[in-house]
Amino acid sequence: PWLLRDDKVLASLDIADSPRLRARGLLGSDGIDGALLLQPARAVHTLGMRFPIDVAYCDADLVVVRTERLRPHRIGRPCVKARCVIEAEAGAFERWGVTPGVQLEVRQ
Repeated sequence: PWLLRDDKVLASLDIADSPRLRARGLLGSDGIDGALLLQPARAVHTLGMRFPIDVAYCDADLVVVRTERLRPHRIGRPCVKARCVIEAEAGAFERWGVTPGVQLEVRQ
């Protein structure tokens, strides 16, 4: 799958849509090429992670509600309006133009 904004491919996308995959997330990784979609999710953490990440909290239509950067060993604030979360390496969202209000899309 691919993550898109305005019909432009931003990154390859891994999808964590089971409890086991969501629990594993990016733990144990030294980095990520692309992005990871966690669904359903309203909060994330970086406990045990080795690198900082950008986090986009999205509603059911993949509209970005809030973004934040989390350093390793932090707990993010839950986002009640979120239905899923997209994670990428720190700095990716700035390059991709991912900000609150942006409509994202997942394509196979």
